[in-house]
Amino acid sequence: MKNAPAKTNAARLLDSLGISYELRDYEVDPNDLTAISVARKIGLPPEQVFKTLLAQTNLGDHLFAVIPGDAELDLKKLAHAANAKKAELASLKEVEPLTGYIRGGVTVMGARKPFPAYADETIELHDVISISAGQRGLQILLAPADYLRTASATLADLTK
Repeated sequence: MKNAPAKTNAARLLDSLGISYELRDYEVDPNDLTAISVARKIGLPPEQVFKTLLAQTNLGDHLFAVIPGDAELDLKKLAHAANAKKAELASLKEVEPLTGYIRGGVTVMGARKPFPAYADETIELHDVISISAGQRGLQILLAPADYLRTASATLADLTK
């Protein structure tokens, strides 16, 4: 029998709120951190595996964009949702200092700073979604409504 994966801050947050979830670990390939690859490894369609991207508006505000693994973020739509003129992805070197997470392990839950989160509206089409548990090689599967509540995420059309 395999040992249970270690709890991350995101998992502890869900525990503290009494939200049920499943931790699912997978083999990490540092050369392929795509959500599509993760989806294949955990046995879910890519549109159910949501990736969390850190972005910044023209006003200098940081925010999270949570989109399906097989989709591309539309920065104009994100800016519109955040009532900003424009948005761009944060640089990779900013991600860890601002969120406490490395690329491939970023999640809204338990992030170092509580930046506003925007989730693509397609999140509600699924019974279960998968998000990073806060480290590479570990995903959290949970109900979209529980995720949206825990992440205090705003629904918006965010993809191209």
